[in-house]
Amino acid sequence: MTTEEKRVYLLLKAVIFHYHGLDHAERTDLEGATTWLNAEEELKWAMEFIEKDQVTSFDRARAFLNDIIRDYTREKRVELINMVWESNNIKGYVTEMEATAMIRLAKDWNVEKDLVDLVLK
Repeated sequence: MTTEEKRVYLLLKAVIFHYHGLDHAERTDLEGATTWLNAEEELKWAMEFIEKDQVTSFDRARAFLNDIIRDYTREKRVELINMVWESNNIKGYVTEMEATAMIRLAKDWNVEKDLVDLVLK
C-alpha cells in the first residue's frame, strides 16, 4: 500500500471516529490498523489533520478525500466505505452522525447504493 493509500485509509477511519469523540475501542482499532499497515507517520499526519480544526475536520477531509478518491476504482471506493462501516461496528452500533457522514461520502463517491446493500446484509 502506498503512503497516499495509507493516509486515505487512516484519515477516513479517524475522521469518522472523531465525529463524536474518539473512544477506547476506536483508538484501539486505529492503533491496530496503524500497526498492520506499518503507518505510524500516516496516522500522525491524519491526527494532525483533524486536530488542526476539529470542528471543520470532516468537511476538510471530505474535500481532500474526494479529490483523491475520484481516481480509485469503484471496487476500491466500496472497499473503503465498507471498511469504515465495519470499523464503526466494533463498538456494536453506529451513531446517526457517523452513518450520515458515511452516506455523504458514499454519495460523493457514487457508491451510495453499495453502502446501503452492505448495511442491509
